[in-house]
Amino acid sequence: MTSQLRQLKAHLAEPENFAPYGQVICPTPDHKPFDSQDAQLFLNQGQPRFYIMRLPRRGLKFTQITHHIRCTQCLGSLNGKEWFIGVAPPADELRVDQIQAFRVPGDRFIKLEMGTWHAGPYFDHEEFIDFYNLELADTNITDHETINLLQTYNLEFQITP
Repeated sequence: MTSQLRQLKAHLAEPENFAPYGQVICPTPDHKPFDSQDAQLFLNQGQPRFYIMRLPRRGLKFTQITHHIRCTQCLGSLNGKEWFIGVAPPADELRVDQIQAFRVPGDRFIKLEMGTWHAGPYFDHEEFIDFYNLELADTNITDHETINLLQTYNLEFQITP
């Protein structure tokens, strides 16, 4: 059986259009007081982990999507590199018809709300990109539900810039 390929046009990640999935955090002056435009983090279910992850180029196609329900997650590229991510709103059950794609310029990072389904980061213009990642120390062990879209729905997704 041949899988179905769905094209996802990438939207520029901005605070307003990314709100159903989390937050877009843009540069602000150093002395600005904390407010709702700052990352609203939930990392109280364990030891926070802040690290730099190196990802190789994987292109812009994906067949798996993941969510974490115990914490928020922050992702951003180092060195101003642009990247892409597929997301669906936080939910216990994934709704594949709600998967969207976003382009994240290197001048901002995203905070994924607890339970947001996500695939990525993806890029096709560099051999690798380093990303900072803030989550819990055991997120990828104890809080990592992944759905294989190809096996479950016979779907592949292609992000178009």
